[in-house]
Amino acid sequence: MNIKDIDSLTLTVSDVNHAMRFYHEVFDLPIIKNAKQPTLQLGHHRLTFRTPNDKDVITAHVVTPGSAELALETHDALEDTLSHLTNYAVEIADGPVPYEGAKGSATALWVRDPDQNLIKIITY
Repeated sequence: MNIKDIDSLTLTVSDVNHAMRFYHEVFDLPIIKNAKQPTLQLGHHRLTFRTPNDKDVITAHVVTPGSAELALETHDALEDTLSHLTNYAVEIADGPVPYEGAKGSATALWVRDPDQNLIKIITY
């Protein structure tokens, strides 16, 4: 087997609608209509949401809101990213700092979503 890429990620959240709104508005991720579960487009990938009470799907062994860490890449200038986050009242948890990402040298900053999942925003 030769794995090529990530197809999709699923976040466990306390409120799916609140999470969808946050990721759609703050990160400008398009909503995928006609998906079987709440889903956003994340580049060439899908970002889906579930609650710990969703029992009709197979899940990880332990599903807990606020336990995920994601790294998201932006092509926006750092100043624009900071301004955008400020406009949405999203608090910077750490950074910006130099960072060595999957594609090389970058700048990273960290924010938290409504469930306290840690989101690293990387600018190359």
